[in-house]
Amino acid sequence: MQNINTLIKARYVIPVEPLACVLQDHAIAINDGRIIDILPSAVASQRYQADNTLAFEEHALIPGLINTHTHASMSLFRGLADDLPLMEWLNKHIWPAESRWVNEEFIHDGTQLAIAEMLRGGTTCFNDMYFFPEITARLAADIGMRAVVGLIAIEFPTVYANDANEYISKGLEVHDSLKAETLITTAFAPHAPYTVSDSTLQDIAKYANELDIPIHTHLHETKDEITQGIEHNGKRPLARLAELGLISPALIGVHMTQLSDDEIGNLAAQGAHVVHCPESNLKLASGFCPVQKLLDAGINVALGTDSAASNNDLDMLAEMRTAALLAKAVANDATALPAASALRMATLNGAIALGLAEETGSLEVGKSADIVALHLGEVETQPLYNVHSHIVYAVGRDKVSDVWIAGQHLLKERRLVKMNEQTLKGKVNNWNHKIQTSSH
Repeated sequence: MQNINTLIKARYVIPVEPLACVLQDHAIAINDGRIIDILPSAVASQRYQADNTLAFEEHALIPGLINTHTHASMSLFRGLADDLPLMEWLNKHIWPAESRWVNEEFIHDGTQLAIAEMLRGGTTCFNDMYFFPEITARLAADIGMRAVVGLIAIEFPTVYANDANEYISKGLEVHDSLKAETLITTAFAPHAPYTVSDSTLQDIAKYANELDIPIHTHLHETKDEITQGIEHNGKRPLARLAELGLISPALIGVHMTQLSDDEIGNLAAQGAHVVHCPESNLKLASGFCPVQKLLDAGINVALGTDSAASNNDLDMLAEMRTAALLAKAVANDATALPAASALRMATLNGAIALGLAEETGSLEVGKSADIVALHLGEVETQPLYNVHSHIVYAVGRDKVSDVWIAGQHLLKERRLVKMNEQTLKGKVNNWNHKIQTSSH
């Protein structure tokens, strides 16, 4: 028998690749943080001697969920300015609050809150876009969370940097400082076409190509963005980015609610990726991403929550359900975005967009052991005919019992292993009091 670190047996293993596959009464063998075997539980007991054997008789094991668009530390603004359109929400509430409150302590505490929420909801990797990415990176690494930190760029001054050159310079320093990290990677994160100049976007395209990292940006989020783009530049934002050389396999375009058929065709031809944020788009009345059209064109579509300031949670299971339901309404087709495809969007498609598909996104031999256990044995999930349908349409994040990242058990029976929830809630209450008091 082979000695290994961990053997996890479960009623169901959902590898995601191949699509819609369900392995019943299987086990995952883990050693040195990686999946070394997936096999029937009865055979696993004969083949492996594990330091730690776990049995999940009423659970499904799925790959860790990947939140492909977040502003993690904005969790401290959850519910601050609700029921408003995007530009009013940004200009009159969020940007003023950021200028008043965002500092290194805010980023640390807000990101810690976000990671706690994401782990308890089955998310094992997040793609972030916010200030002080070095703090987000350090905190995620300390906790054991997988993250892609955005090297933010915007034209106007903030507490983090004074101009676009300083943002890029600081971003390059962050990238260099993280080369030895195994769980943390980077992406350039120009905020949006309407806040970043042509020259800055060209510089980002050049550096992204040299460093072989993605470009993560808000794009075609609202009708107003398109109108402004035409007024200021004489063309739609996607056409402008195409001229600047940004439409490529490196591009991760977030929201994409305003797309023509020609634009969809060009995105497909250039190999760009799309991140769908259905709940944020619905809440801000930004529009509807044509998900099924994108998938039919062969475009890789991932899933994100956006920030808890506009969603108001970081719940990827809920996001999957909303995405699947909304896709059917938008396409006027009940067969659009079936459950197995929605789960793939929330896992492997995110990994593909972020350049992490060799490492995570599916349960396959050789990949990192980023695994989530979902409890399917309670009354809310009975009876059970189709596991994929249950995961997307019936399971809430309260059914996430255990989470592993690179084989590390970070959520155990819904308890955060490396974080003190009471201490965290104390910090958050302090921020809540300060921000609320100042707004009166």
